[in-house]
Formats: sequence, structure tokens, C-alpha cells
Amino acid sequence: MSLPLHRRTLLKCILAVAASAPFGCSDNSTDPPPEENRSFFPQSVASGDPRPDSVVLWTRAVDPDNAGATLTLSLQVAQDAGFQNLVLALDGLTPSAEHDSILKVKVTGLAPRTDYYYRFLVVQGSGTVSSPTGRTRTAPVASSVDPVRFAVANCQDFAGRYYNAWQRMVQLDEDLDFVLFHGDYIYEIPGSVPTGLEGRAVTFSDPGSTLPVTLLGRSLQAANSLSNYRDLYRRYRSDAFLQQAHERYPFIVTWDDHEYSDDCWGDHATYTDGRLNEEYLERRRNAELAYFEYMPLDVPPGADAGPIDVGAAPRFPDTRIWRDFEFGRTLKLNVLDYRTKRPSHLIPGDGYPGTVVMDAAALQQVGATADFATDVFAYVNIDDPQYGSQKSALRDAYQVLAIAQGLGLADASARAAQKVQGNLAVTYVNEVLGPLGQPTIDPAGKPRGLAWIHLGKRTLFSRVGSRYIVIQPTFDVYAAWCYATTQKSCQDALGAEQEASLRQSVTSPNTWHMVASSVSLTRMIWDLSGKADITDVSLRNRYYFDVDQWDGFPTKKRELLEDLRTLAGGNVLFLCGDIHASFASVEEGVPILTAPAISSSTVLSEAAEAVSGAGFPSGSPVYRYTVTLQEQTLRESNPGIAFVNADANGYTVVEARPDEALATFQLIPSDQVTVNYADQPEALAPHFTRRAFVIRQGTITETTPP
Repeated sequence: MSLPLHRRTLLKCILAVAASAPFGCSDNSTDPPPEENRSFFPQSVASGDPRPDSVVLWTRAVDPDNAGATLTLSLQVAQDAGFQNLVLALDGLTPSAEHDSILKVKVTGLAPRTDYYYRFLVVQGSGTVSSPTGRTRTAPVASSVDPVRFAVANCQDFAGRYYNAWQRMVQLDEDLDFVLFHGDYIYEIPGSVPTGLEGRAVTFSDPGSTLPVTLLGRSLQAANSLSNYRDLYRRYRSDAFLQQAHERYPFIVTWDDHEYSDDCWGDHATYTDGRLNEEYLERRRNAELAYFEYMPLDVPPGADAGPIDVGAAPRFPDTRIWRDFEFGRTLKLNVLDYRTKRPSHLIPGDGYPGTVVMDAAALQQVGATADFATDVFAYVNIDDPQYGSQKSALRDAYQVLAIAQGLGLADASARAAQKVQGNLAVTYVNEVLGPLGQPTIDPAGKPRGLAWIHLGKRTLFSRVGSRYIVIQPTFDVYAAWCYATTQKSCQDALGAEQEASLRQSVTSPNTWHMVASSVSLTRMIWDLSGKADITDVSLRNRYYFDVDQWDGFPTKKRELLEDLRTLAGGNVLFLCGDIHASFASVEEGVPILTAPAISSSTVLSEAAEAVSGAGFPSGSPVYRYTVTLQEQTLRESNPGIAFVNADANGYTVVEARPDEALATFQLIPSDQVTVNYADQPEALAPHFTRRAFVIRQGTITETTPP
């Protein structure tokens, strides 16, 4: 697509000078220079998806005095901040009223590894006003062996917290090729963190179109309509430091769950842990459209030069945002989508704790019969007539518990009939029957198997024991069996096409193959199995803390890491986020870096809330090992962890070099996230510390920060 020059320079240049030329077109017009006016561009400007010859430029333009007015913009791209050497001047651009006054333009024909400056202009009265000036950079030429340097960021909750990490990045003004942001750019429930902080509230303009949810006894509103999701992006992008980061660097982005719904899979939400059907197709598509509108990514992929038709991007279930980027021979970056195609969590939120999911034959099939020979794993077929009274009592108990957790009588009765049948674990059955005064069942001589309770699921509808804090040894056995008996589909987190593309990509001759995963691959285990001071022996287990991330697909994770390590000749590195903690670890011979959250509550504070809420006070051994000594517990439970910080915010800078990679964590204590440093910037730097690591051929070694 041909892009015409600005009308004032049209007669001064015969052709639009390609950015590969040594000089661009000069605009020597005597017209007064445009004045920057952010009120016309309330979310400023942004750029993204840099290629050697192209980049996507973004803005949102509105008339502050007439919200319904249609503006006509011009775009200028230059090799200098004064816009004397234009390489592009494009007129007649109209922000899309259908898409919240968004304008995205793909600019092609650019020179590799070159800084460009850009701005959007609008004629207003007798003058011209300008957006803030943005700076972007293209990727290097294919043959380049120069180092590639970029920041890794994620998880930037806005409500009740300040963007001190973005402020620090802007202060340092580091020489970065791009910013990799891999997930939780927004949070769909703005009230989940109470806030009294000035300027950090988030509200919906149309609260009547939200999705009512109840979390931890609080009635909240989750984004649901397209209007709701747009409200979130507008508010988040009102932050001055986030704007400045976008103005300085191109972003490469992917999403995680909160861009749609917490712990989602496909178009399924998980707020009610299976009490209700939470399949929301329209909501998912609304979330995706707002994302495509506000993110400077090249979607639909392969678009021609010029304005991007956001509405043409395929949406769920046909969404495709996974893609790869080359930065010379030094770096091949694969950006994954973990949420769109992944299956449900292996343990359902509404799983009946007593339901046997691996019977004696299944245990024999995987060679695990001897591992589960004790009475704890005994089960019976509750439909056997001899257990008629126990079955009736169990159904009555289920109904009472389900009603207490929010189900109506009819639904609770139907669920009781559906769930309380077939093979049930004697351990759970007797736990229910005993307090009811019903005769319990003798486990002696009964077959052995694994039920949901043996994996940690103890209540009817709960994320604990299904998505969080599951028993690792039994979970791994079940996961491996499920993987084998479903032809791998139960752990197919990426989908066949994306996984095949990833495997093919890492065979390229690039020195480094880095993979951006929105969720972490570091094994997060709490090993309480040998803690004698935990008096309740049933709690002495090894637990996965979070199986919403890759720990929830352990068989697939192990297979994928081993295969990628081999295919890439050892030079593969995963870059992760989501968990609100910093990690450097080696898993199956593959280095994993997990960046801290920009501003979201840290995993230490979240664990403290969860553990105390489960009835373990701060002085208890369980609290001590999982909260007070959490970092020590994680390191002891996973020898591959070289570094962990569970209570700091910040970001990570990665430099890919021909012979090694360097990762530097920029960290600020989590208690500083509620302190506003906008008016005291000199006070911010002393709160940051740095930890640096060298990555070579499957190893991570700490080094002195640069």
C-alpha cells in the first residue's frame, strides 16, 4: 500500500524517501510548529511489534470539547525528534468511532535497527495540535550478531497502587530494543483491592453491564461488556509513567488471564469454582476486541501497510496472537498464548472430594499400586446395595453443604444425585459419615485408588485443592495417567498448531531462542512432608502452590522443556510472569526467568492471606513454612532455583549476547507500591536493588549487576 507524503512536503520530495536512505525529506515549511496537546490524545501514543522493516503505531484521539466529533489526523515519522527528516507523512487518517476512537497504523519500508520518532497531528481552528512525540526502534537486520537488550514486565494492577517500577524504568532511560509485556495488563475486577489512594480508583461508566461476582464474601463487579473493558484500558493508560514507557519503547505483548477473567481457560471463567456455568463467549470476545484496540500489536497478522482494521482480527475461538520475532542472528523470540486453547484445570473446582479418578486398574497401569497400598486409598462402589444407608446420608450431606455454598435446593439435590455415586474414597466417606452418627466403612480388603481428596480437594466448590495448594506426588501420578489416556489432550496448553510452530521455530540458527510465557515454568513446591512440628500428619505433604500455571500440566511441561532443549541445542530460555515473584531457575535443563509484578500484590502477601484464611495463624508451623519462610521452603523444595524473591515488585532487563545472556532484576519492596513518588522522584532510586545473573547453556550463575 502506498503512503502519500504530507501535503506541505509533497512538492519538496518526488517520492516518500524510504527509511533505508541516508536522508529523509525535510519539512522546511514556515507554518508554526504544532503544539503538543495531550487532551486530544488522553492515552498518548504507543508502538509495538517491531520488525526489521516495520512497526505498528497507535493512538487514541478525541476532541476534548466535543466527544462525538470525528477527527482527521496526520501521522509523521522521522529520523529525528525535531521532525526535520521525515520518512513518512500520512494524511486523512480517521480514528475509528466504532473502536473507541482508536487508530493503529502499520508503517513499513523502514530501515533495520533504527530509532524513529513519530507523532499524530490534528488541525484545530487555525492551528495544529500534536500528540506527544513517540520514539520507536526497528529490529536488526537478519545477519546482525549485535546484542539485543529489552525489559520484561507483567502484572500491573492499577487500583490502590502506584507504577513506581515504570517510573524507575523511565528515570533510567535505558537503551532497550523493546519491552516484553506478557500478561495482566489490566485486572477485570477493579475493586478486588480496596483503595483509598489518590488518583488510583477504577470505576465503570456503565456498571449495569458488568458481571456481578462475590469473592471472599465481597460483592464486586467484573468487566463484562465491551464498554467495561475499554474503561479499564483508558484508566490504566492514563498513568503518566506507563504512557512514558510506551512513548519511549516499542512493546511486544501477549495476554494472560486478567485481560479476560482470572484463571480462565478459553472462554470459561472460574469465579464460582463450578457452582455455575461460567462459559461466556460474548464476554471473551469483548475482552479480546478491547485488547486488540488498545494494544499496538500487529493483529490480524500479515496486515498491509496503513491503518489496521481492528475489527478484522479473528476472535475466540479463532484467535491467534502467538507469534515470533527475529532480532538478527542473536535472538529468536517466541511469544506464546497460554489461555486461548488450554483445557480446563485437571482438578475441577466442583469435583466431589470422594470421587475416585484412578481405580485399582489405573494404578496398576502406571505401575503405582505399591505406592498407594495403605488404607488411606481404599474405595468402595457406593452404589452397592450394602451401602444404601451410607449413600443416602452422603447425598443428604452433599445437599446441605451445597446449599451452604450458594446452590438452590433443586440444584443441590440434582448435584447430589449426580456426584454421590460410583467409586468413592473410604477416607472421605467416613469423614462425612462419622459426625452424622452413621456407620462408617471398614477399609480392610477394599481396592485402592486415587480420589480428588487424595490430590488435596476437600470441599465441594473451591480453588484450594483444585487450582491452588494441591498434593504434588498424587497430582503428578494422576496427571501422567490422564496425559497418556487422553492422547495428551488433557494437558494440551498451547494447542497443536501453536506447539508445532514453537518446536519448528527453535530449530532456526539463531544463537538464542527465548520463549515468552505468560505463566511461570518454575516449580513452586511447599515440601512439608518432613516437618515434625506440624502436628496434623495429614498436612505433611509436598504441595504445588499454583496449578493454574505450568505446574498444573507437569507431564506436558517436562516433555516440552526436554524437547525444546534438544531442538535448540541448549540455547533456549523461558521468560515468564504471572506469579508476582522473581525467580531464576533451571527446569529440565532449561533456564527459566520469571519477572516480578510491576505493581500487583506479591505472592508472599497473597499466600499470607490464603494460609491465614484457611485457619493457620501467623504463629503456626504451616504459616511459618509457607509464608514467613516461603523463599527458603521454595528453594529447599526445588534445588533448581538459583534465585527467588517473593515480596518485591519491579521488572527485569535481559540482554541476549552471542555467547551468553544477562538478566538483571530491578526490585523494589512491595510495601513501596502504595507510596507515590511522582512528586519526589529523587526519593525513588534508593528503594531499588538489583540482582544479576548470567545464563549459559542451561546454567544460571549470579554475577555483579552492571
